[in-house]
Amino acid sequence: MGTATAAPIRTAVVGFGISGKVFHAPLVAADPAYSLDVIVTADPERAAEAARIYPHARIVPTPDALFALAADLDLVVLGTPPLTHFDLAATAIAYNLHVVVDKPFVTTAAHGEELITRASDAGVQLTVFQNRRWDADFLTLQRLLADGALGEVRTFESRFEWWRPEGFGNWRDSATLAEGGGILHDLGAHLIDQAIQLFGPIEESYGETANHGPAPEGADTEAFVSLLHESGVRSRLWMNGMAAQVGPRFHVLGSEAGYTKWGLDSQEPALAAGMAPTDPVYGADPQGSWGVLGVDGSAAPVPAARGAYPRFYTELAAALHGRGPLPVEPAEPLEALKIIEKIHALA
Repeated sequence: MGTATAAPIRTAVVGFGISGKVFHAPLVAADPAYSLDVIVTADPERAAEAARIYPHARIVPTPDALFALAADLDLVVLGTPPLTHFDLAATAIAYNLHVVVDKPFVTTAAHGEELITRASDAGVQLTVFQNRRWDADFLTLQRLLADGALGEVRTFESRFEWWRPEGFGNWRDSATLAEGGGILHDLGAHLIDQAIQLFGPIEESYGETANHGPAPEGADTEAFVSLLHESGVRSRLWMNGMAAQVGPRFHVLGSEAGYTKWGLDSQEPALAAGMAPTDPVYGADPQGSWGVLGVDGSAAPVPAARGAYPRFYTELAAALHGRGPLPVEPAEPLEALKIIEKIHALA
């Protein structure tokens, strides 16, 4: 395969909705370690847009058409609904192709374990796009923890909330739990992953879910998760797409100080607006959105780290060339999925 040399990693992106169009295609196209060779979409309007933005890519309508080109590819990126992830990833692995799967990884932990085994047996790399590990505020909090700026952390609160009562306008509005639908699958995959990255393995977990959507049998539109880490830290995570007023993105309390941050990371809206990941201002949070560190009465803004979604593909390229670990080991999002499954089973 082409990844054995310094030649660009020949890449196909499957899907050209939010995932493929906003995240994967721009990040792959901006990284000289890759070539964006194929985009898969059956939608005529999306196909036309993909051809306009990426004139050197081949636009094909189906995964079958993609896999017919497997001999000329190294990497397949799945930006498709989670119900499709297992079959598409398994097929890519069978063709000896490396795979990036967008989150949520798969619909069941059993499927995740099966894919990890298949990739290992085939000698190909499998990873999951947990891009929120490279949010500006998350990187800032990681830095504060490494510096000991909060003292001994006791509680971590994390929220991903917005006001969108009309829904997403895509598969998320209709996908069932069995299809990987619901806000706990969608955002819990990020928030649980972030909590584990910050504070380590989970000793106990508890969760609540609710459905405020139009279909009584629909998947959850609101969720709360409480995690007790083996380190002693308690994480409390909220997810809500119908929040008329949102809470702080992060609220972290330690023995010496707290850290509070409002507002979501700027990279997704920047990419959606057409900003290139190579733009000098990409990933830079304005000072007005910085979090504050300290105690009441003396808290001060903390300069934000630069958001860095491109690092996922930089680290992946190094791993595919044998020069470092995967940006996300698939066993890690699998652990988050097991927690989500447990919560759904008890809800």
